[in-house]
Amino acid sequence: MMTYQAILFDLDGTLLPMDTEAFTQGYFRLLAKAVAPLGITPEAMISALWSGIRAMMVNDGRRSNRERFWEVFSAETGVAQALCEPICDRFYTEGFHQARAFTGDNPLAVEAMRLARQKADKVILATNPLFPLPGQTTRMSWVGLRPSDFDLVTSYEGDRFCKPNPAYYQDICDRLSLDPARCLMIGNDEREDMLAAHSLGMAGYLVTDCLLPCPEHPWDGPRGTFADMTAMLRRL
Repeated sequence: MMTYQAILFDLDGTLLPMDTEAFTQGYFRLLAKAVAPLGITPEAMISALWSGIRAMMVNDGRRSNRERFWEVFSAETGVAQALCEPICDRFYTEGFHQARAFTGDNPLAVEAMRLARQKADKVILATNPLFPLPGQTTRMSWVGLRPSDFDLVTSYEGDRFCKPNPAYYQDICDRLSLDPARCLMIGNDEREDMLAAHSLGMAGYLVTDCLLPCPEHPWDGPRGTFADMTAMLRRL
């Protein structure tokens, strides 16, 4: 059986069960309410948020995702980053917890993390770095996890690429001196998690509870429910 240098976990739809569309709509409404005192209408906020997300998704690596997001968001809303970002950071540690209602429970998340720690030198939260670290921290807390459980948590402050760009995974490997061929990516998205990571030679395990399929590139490797995946980790 392969001995892995690192096991990488996706968060949304993998460790944290969710319907991505329902979660996104609910979370956007909450954030719109938080920034409303700045005079940004919900419609304008959601439009600018999507523009900022698109800018991060195509980031070429010359700047952090945080820099790309705020450049676009501030230009579209006319509200300076210095005014808006502190409100958003506070939201991600406080009001964002209301978005827990749009996600599910995963009583096996802590156990999967414990097993991964036993089976690999490094454990990484490879969640798409579209959120600031406080947002990543809040979401992982809903399944009983903390940043200290991981050797690396990707976030918009610390990353400069996004899934499904293979450069996102290569950058993780470069930062932690990992051989992609000795890494295992566990995720629920055939395109962002399986295809992108496998293109670098990573092994993959597709979690099917909240599956996001990619008909053009279906995953033909190991797959199963989160419970099946946890059992797989026990066998490593």
